[in-house]
Amino acid sequence: MALLDWIILGSTLLFIVTYGVWKTRGSKDVDDYVRGGDNVKWWTIGLSVMATQASAITFLSTPGQAFHDGMGFVQFYFGLPLAMIVICLIFIPIYKKLKVFTAYEMLEGRFDLKTRTLTAILFLVQRGLAAGITIFAPSIILSAVLGWDLRTLNVIIGILVIIYTVSGGTKAVSVTQKQQMFIIMMGMFFAFFFILGALPTDISFDKALKIAGANNKLNILDFTFDTNNRYTFWSGITGGFFLALAYFGTDQSQVQRYLSGTSIRESQLALVFNGIFKIPMQFFILLVGAMVFVFYQYNTSPLNFNPAATQAVMTSEYADEYTALEEDHKKIEMEKQIAQHAFSGALELKEYNAIEQAKRDIIKINEKEKASRDAAKELITKANTEVETNDKDYVFIHFILNNLPVGLIGLLLAVILSAAMSSTASELNALGTITALDLYKRNLKKERDPKHYLMATKGFTLLWGILAICIANVANLFDNLIQLVNIIGSIFYGNVLGIFLLAFFFKFVKGNAVFVAAIVTQIIVIIGWYLDWMSYLWLNAFGCVLVILLATITQGFDNFLGNPPEEIEK
Repeated sequence: MALLDWIILGSTLLFIVTYGVWKTRGSKDVDDYVRGGDNVKWWTIGLSVMATQASAITFLSTPGQAFHDGMGFVQFYFGLPLAMIVICLIFIPIYKKLKVFTAYEMLEGRFDLKTRTLTAILFLVQRGLAAGITIFAPSIILSAVLGWDLRTLNVIIGILVIIYTVSGGTKAVSVTQKQQMFIIMMGMFFAFFFILGALPTDISFDKALKIAGANNKLNILDFTFDTNNRYTFWSGITGGFFLALAYFGTDQSQVQRYLSGTSIRESQLALVFNGIFKIPMQFFILLVGAMVFVFYQYNTSPLNFNPAATQAVMTSEYADEYTALEEDHKKIEMEKQIAQHAFSGALELKEYNAIEQAKRDIIKINEKEKASRDAAKELITKANTEVETNDKDYVFIHFILNNLPVGLIGLLLAVILSAAMSSTASELNALGTITALDLYKRNLKKERDPKHYLMATKGFTLLWGILAICIANVANLFDNLIQLVNIIGSIFYGNVLGIFLLAFFFKFVKGNAVFVAAIVTQIIVIIGWYLDWMSYLWLNAFGCVLVILLATITQGFDNFLGNPPEEIEK
């Protein structure tokens, strides 16, 4: 990296931390710290909601997802607008009417303390794990750039986030996320237009799309009913709906964002804004990944994008075999360029038969390239079983470091780190709040003054920040980081959502039935995920429906035995 890149990266991060601390200094009490004084405008909330969900994993993994598997991942978000409507009509009015600090506070009034505590603990487990992963993701980037130790980087990034999150609470998170979203989108647009300008002069944007399409990267819609297929229209509209409903409706990291609105209308406008712009934003990020794929059709790419994996195999006894694979890979890349030029020429001449033949040639070459990359992964595994062979999350960072001009590299790294900081800040803010208010304050025997609870919330936020750093230090790549976060959420979110829906719509169901049903459901969902009963996205709907069924059956059985709801509640 050049000096200019370091200046841009360093000044961006310093500005975010300093601005967050300065702008929100001096929280007076828990209300000011947790809900931002209830005076945050809808556009700030809307950007904060988007920034909370759009972590570094989004900008690190999503382009790599499109590069390898195409843009079908966008179907994951199809249920989100529907979820926003439900939350605006049902969740927000209830939360605002009750004037709650946390989403789980409502559950005690509706059910009992143990149900509130259980639901809060489920949130803390899954969101605590996710917070560690959102710190770990950008550490991969800087590790590749600087060659620094991952654990050292986890500590540095975690401390930067902790400084302004502990200092300013919800308001600090919200006001910094506006600047972060501006930096994020500016950087992604710069990267997109740079790619288009770096393609051969005869490759227009229209041709680039056709090239991506010929390589099956633009297959956006899949209407099959295969539950083992992760991303289909139906899994997005159903499983994605339940996941979004649970995430935005019951996850404190999001609920805390819109609870800070000045009114119900302000909070609703913020979520409508998110529902309208979230899918186009994800589509654009995936499109950037598809354009990166097109770029590498005309430029050299490594056999494996993870530099640590390449280094591991090249310093092993398998170095000669890997070198031979790299030579074959170079030949395949030459064949690929010839095939792409043939396809482009056929498009110019508009000859159907030539176009179809060129497509078939491209598909054959892609199969050869995939086989070559798979063989490379096998060699890497033989060389070192601890090195990650999955390189989806390294595709975009490799493109940034090796192809972007000076200045733009620093900006794109600032984009990814800004996203990491914004998402992690929201998570730590929520984790500290839940621990302080739902567990500590509620179970404290003696009532304390408001300043004590303010300091307790800050203290728990700091504690969760340290714990997140520790989780990041033991994290590793899964199939894909963005999938790992969604898998963790899907294991817990369906159950939590079902508990809230029972609270809203099943008035005859009481606390004991819900508590037992929630524990049994969580055990079954974990077993189902472990045994791979279905794609993880379906676990959201499965968990939600299962806890509702078990709770209603349990309550009905208790009533049948002569234990009316009033006695059960006692």
